[in-house]
Amino acid sequence: MSQQKGAKLCSVYCRRFGQIAVEMELITVEQLVEALGEQARDDVEGRPHRLLGTIFFEQGLMTPGQMDQVLNRLFSQQEQEV
Repeated sequence: MSQQKGAKLCSVYCRRFGQIAVEMELITVEQLVEALGEQARDDVEGRPHRLLGTIFFEQGLMTPGQMDQVLNRLFSQQEQEV
């Protein structure tokens, strides 16, 4: 995924992705805060932007299947709002 596309997706979905992951008890609030801080440090230091799911996966906190579960819930909520 390109850095620009990742940043655009994150501006729409990242905060909600993290909230849903906490609601599903896949991660803790503390883990979400840590990942958001890591994401912000990447941005400030000019490193490629990473989506929260990528950070959680890299930290061993979530599996690809769990990321899919969060995304499925996120997208189903989006459809209900439209």
